[in-house]
Parts: sequence; structure tokens; C-alpha cells
Amino acid sequence: MSGQETPRKFTAQMSVRAGRWRLYVVLLNTTERWPEHCFSRPLPVPTFTERADALKVLGFEPAPGAEWAWTEDTERPDDPASAVVLIAATRVRSWTGAGQ
Repeated sequence: MSGQETPRKFTAQMSVRAGRWRLYVVLLNTTERWPEHCFSRPLPVPTFTERADALKVLGFEPAPGAEWAWTEDTERPDDPASAVVLIAATRVRSWTGAGQ
């Protein structure tokens, strides 16, 4: 990328909070507010295209070859009866089309 800054890579995550999906980009080692986008519904799960569009609005894009990975967690750690929480994550980079 001659004359251009190399895009920085980050992790984007998505989970349900307060009855709606929330997509956010994790910014480590900073006090900056993490960029986030809230979808207005709990179901259906936002599509790949909807997630990519939301990332673009936030100034990011999926990293080449990146795939979404889903992880199961619980609302209350160490409680086997706790409700399940699904968290999706993928690698993203600062959007190379920004400012063009």
C-alpha cells in the first residue's frame, strides 16, 4: 500500500444485550469508547451483510479471510443452570475505503 497507512487489525464481537444484538469493536490498551452498533431486534440474528454494513459505518471491514466464530458463555459464571449467552467474534481492520 504505497503512500497509504496499513490498516490496523482488531476483534469485533457481537452479542445480545437488553433484547437486541450489539456489535462492537474491541479497542485494547486505550480509554477510548469502543465503537458499537445496536441492531433493533433480538431475532433473526443479523446477517453477514448486515454485520459488514454496520462495521463499515463504524469505520471497519472484515479482515481478508476472516470468519465469524461463535462461543457459548453463561450469564452467571459457575452456575450450570444459568442462561446461555452467544458471542460471535471475527477479525476486522480499519476500513481501507474510508476517506476515499
